[in-house]
Amino acid sequence: MRAIPTFSVARLPDIRFGAGRLKETAEVAAQYGSKALLVTGGRSFVSTPHWQQLQDALKAKGVAWEWLQVTQEPSPHLVDEAVAKYLKAGIQVVVGVGGGSVLDAAKAIAGLLISGHSVMNYLEGVGHGMVYEGPALPFIAVPTTAGTGSEATKNAVLSLQGDTGFKKSFRHDALVARVAIVDPDLLASCPQELIAANGMDAFTQLLESYVSLNASPFTDALAWSGLEAFRDGFWTAWDPAHPHRSEGLSSIAYASLLSGITLAQAGLGSVHGLAAPLGAYFPIPHGVACGTLVAEATAVNIHALRARDPHARTLRKYAQVGRLLSGVQGNDDNAAADMLVRLLHSWAERLKLPRLGAFGMSEEQVDKVVENCRGGSMRTNPILLNYEELAQLLLARL
Repeated sequence: MRAIPTFSVARLPDIRFGAGRLKETAEVAAQYGSKALLVTGGRSFVSTPHWQQLQDALKAKGVAWEWLQVTQEPSPHLVDEAVAKYLKAGIQVVVGVGGGSVLDAAKAIAGLLISGHSVMNYLEGVGHGMVYEGPALPFIAVPTTAGTGSEATKNAVLSLQGDTGFKKSFRHDALVARVAIVDPDLLASCPQELIAANGMDAFTQLLESYVSLNASPFTDALAWSGLEAFRDGFWTAWDPAHPHRSEGLSSIAYASLLSGITLAQAGLGSVHGLAAPLGAYFPIPHGVACGTLVAEATAVNIHALRARDPHARTLRKYAQVGRLLSGVQGNDDNAAADMLVRLLHSWAERLKLPRLGAFGMSEEQVDKVVENCRGGSMRTNPILLNYEELAQLLLARL
């Protein structure tokens, strides 16, 4: 019998999962106040009948609202501008309905609308080093994509793109959504390429949290459940003509939610460590960065573990995932882990995920990315990768 190791569980939202649960949003918002700030994307949600239904439901509950649209990855300037605009508007609750960028922006705005402070006071690594203590307005998260799991995390990822760019988190327990409403029906309008990119982000979060140095029996159980759901539903959800697509969308919505929970509790790894500077310096969508790197990153991790820590329990975990995803149970651990790498490479090919060079990255820029990838995600990678290993990983995907 193995003793259960010590672990902690950070704050989570009140989670409401299931088809049709968007209709509960107005009632939940009304519990927190009569004036809301609605934060949505540019068109994917507001072009569907769900948008009018939400407005009608808010009106019926006596909730007035202001409306902010987020059309790209949120920057500190966007957050500060929104806080200044709505500081005196009497907002009592913030409702974010959209993908990860929308939810991150809404989360950060909710955290600052009481104080009116700049988010640059608190942004990790590039801010002014002040300690955020809240309070935050109540935040309701309604994801319309299956990827980031932002509805279950305490961090709002903000970015500034360019040669001196960054991608950093504003992070605190007070920023966790009070309620997360996860309605798989909202994914039906997602185009195939968005399902692909966001799905690979969720998968990478599940895999990286499963093999993280901070993984626990609690996070392992959730990550495994998410990986099973992803295996069963991703390709069905990806095919817009599949007769059972709605079931596939439900599976990937569940997998994405669990990926947010597990990353918040266990941390991530080298893919997300590299995705941060890549997203800062080049116009590469986060999910695409994850999808194009995950096979090679997994191969590099496995190779490094075999060379420097051949008895690591993580090697067994990679093998377990290889068996789960391939359906082949008879292989030994080495063969099963190698099968996982081959399978992930085949996914990248099938999804036609672009290489890093398609976004303007060249061999000369590898040094800069590696030098700026040692953030929080890299610290929970299952083994410390050296410069040559990280450079090899990037060069393989140029």
